[in-house]
Amino acid sequence: MKNNPLISVIIPAYNRAWTLAESIDSVLTQEYKNFELIVIDDGSTDNTPNLLDRYSDRLKQIRQANAGVSAARNRGIAEAAGDFLAFLDSDDTWLPRKLSRQIDFFIRRPEALICQTQEIWIRNNVRVNPRKYHKKPSGMIFERSLDLCLVSPSAVMIKKELLNETGCFDESLPACEDYDLWLRVSCRYPIYLVDDPLVIKHGGHPDQLSRAPGLDRFRVQALYKILQSGQLTASQSKAAIAVLQKKCTIYAAGCRKRGRKDEASYYIRLADSYPGM
Repeated sequence: MKNNPLISVIIPAYNRAWTLAESIDSVLTQEYKNFELIVIDDGSTDNTPNLLDRYSDRLKQIRQANAGVSAARNRGIAEAAGDFLAFLDSDDTWLPRKLSRQIDFFIRRPEALICQTQEIWIRNNVRVNPRKYHKKPSGMIFERSLDLCLVSPSAVMIKKELLNETGCFDESLPACEDYDLWLRVSCRYPIYLVDDPLVIKHGGHPDQLSRAPGLDRFRVQALYKILQSGQLTASQSKAAIAVLQKKCTIYAAGCRKRGRKDEASYYIRLADSYPGM
């Protein structure tokens, strides 16, 4: 591997002018300098276009009609010239050594295809400590990732060739698109951890996708997809089915509570379609 490879940094943005500049600046001040920065404005109606114009030739600006975060990231991937991809959400920031630490990892482990870093969590401007079940593992993490997404887009660096095998983000999923992709990756390849907190994740604001209600239905969809893919080992399938059944049962109970009986029945039937588990 070249000692100074080009990294394509991809930021999807939708009506995040209030935080986007901080994210961009955290990329432009990285110690590692051989990167291109691609910002995909996913049809923003706020001041995002004017903000991006102020950066002139320091980034590549792409504007498209609003199509969702997956389509925005995928557009960035298609435009990327680098052998490595790094994603950054428009409400997160990087510490200055984020890219250099991950490139150092890949130089030491040339067989690796993907790694992520630890994170610092800020919720409503207050630092919080992740709970024990949020602890990031390293290596073959598929089973550990089924209950809870343990990979963060803002913390990841990927060799672009990996996505040629696994596919990119599923544009039919309005949320949990990252959970879906990491399942497709982690069932086949190790996801390594660079055990330094190099990403600052900001949460608690109203437009955060992870705060949307009913997200388990999208996780169930991702689990069903991976089970139907034929890629899982017997033990991986068993673990995925158990989690799918649990999430279906919980989501169906919520549907019944809200009077959505037909929807509840669908998820119960889906859970029951995997007998003997």
